[in-house]
Amino acid sequence: MQRADLVVRAPEAGVPVMLLEIDRRSEDAHDLVQKLRRYWEWGRLLPKDADKRTVDLVRSQPDAIDQLVDHEQRLWRRVYPPTRREGLVPVAFVFADTTEAKAANTVAVLEGAGRRYWAPRRYDTLYPKAVTARDYRQTVPVVVTTLEQLTEHGAGAAVWRRLGRTGEQTLTAALEQPRRHTLYLTQEARADAADQQRRAAQREAERPVCGAGRCSPTSAGGDHRAPDRRACRGQVRVRPVPRRRRRLRGSRRRSCPPRGRRTAGAGGRPGDGPWPRLVPPADLTAQDGCAVSVARPHSGTGPEVIAPPGGTDRPARRRRQPAGPTQAV
Repeated sequence: MQRADLVVRAPEAGVPVMLLEIDRRSEDAHDLVQKLRRYWEWGRLLPKDADKRTVDLVRSQPDAIDQLVDHEQRLWRRVYPPTRREGLVPVAFVFADTTEAKAANTVAVLEGAGRRYWAPRRYDTLYPKAVTARDYRQTVPVVVTTLEQLTEHGAGAAVWRRLGRTGEQTLTAALEQPRRHTLYLTQEARADAADQQRRAAQREAERPVCGAGRCSPTSAGGDHRAPDRRACRGQVRVRPVPRRRRRLRGSRRRSCPPRGRRTAGAGGRPGDGPWPRLVPPADLTAQDGCAVSVARPHSGTGPEVIAPPGGTDRPARRRRQPAGPTQAV
């Protein structure tokens, strides 16, 4: 655990809590980066009385604490009050007994080597081009200044510089940042609505078109595009076939004419081809594995008896005939 040189609490000035590190050039710049890393790791710790399920989740998934564990459930909230801003507890580096060039070099090392700890990250989103907001919730806000500037101008003057920004600001302005998570939620919702609209237009363009005259047109231009399957009910229907009968029905369709339907021949009219208009009769014979009719008229009353293909050793099945007399041609 990293201990700060000084803890600043000035809620009336807009700084509920801030950790202060004073560097008198007794430490290397990379040592300050390691201090920043320890502050960042300390802000991700769980208290000892944390829920066992949460502890196991954090141990099994390294990024789970960023996505699933709020700051109110972490250890630092047991020690310090809320910062009223996105991110962890801010850290201030004050350089003393040094030159301006050496301080600038130290700041450059902090910005480069410590970028992982103070810089915001991109949100893990499905719309990376539409979401431009950055996640500041897991970062450590870092501000720097010199002891000479504080002595000359005071802590309330524009002598603070935040890492990732240019120019000097007041402490409150340097720590202030917009609510990026709110912006992320807004951009995510807008991008999701645009994606759903695009998908709906794509589904409309790829929707199958029914044959002319089989479905009622859905527009004044005569477009026969069905809005859904229910619009073609009665005209376009796919009846499920039991798995054990698929092979038999498939072979029957290839070798036999459709039973009980009119078939057009070479002349384009029903009955002109080699197969006549069929009416399921009462007497059937098996020929080449197909049910072939004897062209005998049916009375139209009573159930129709159909012999199964391949012989009459199996029991016959019955099919109900529509009312009214029919004739075979």
